[in-house]
Amino acid sequence: MTLKSPNDIHNMNDLRIQIDALDREIITALAKRQSYIDRAAQIKPAAGLPARIEARVDEVINNVAQVAQKTGFDPELARRMWAMMIDEMIAREEKAMGSTAAEPDRKAST
Repeated sequence: MTLKSPNDIHNMNDLRIQIDALDREIITALAKRQSYIDRAAQIKPAAGLPARIEARVDEVINNVAQVAQKTGFDPELARRMWAMMIDEMIAREEKAMGSTAAEPDRKAST
């Protein structure tokens, strides 16, 4: 489905259809992202890497904030959303890697 511009929509039903379609696209992209995280959990132990690498967490959050700024999305909201998502994905990695260490320190740096 090709999404319409918000300005081309004149009633709530059509607007909701577009939002639902966009939500499906977002979830599909997040599922793909999660599959890369799952692969990272397989690769990191052999490379001697922990699930959480603070420098990478900071890099990802800063990159997302920059893209948000350029595209008109609130960069601080993007930072908070990605910090939460990263925390959950790191917990997923830790579980897959069999690690319970770092559980108290799951908050991403922002």
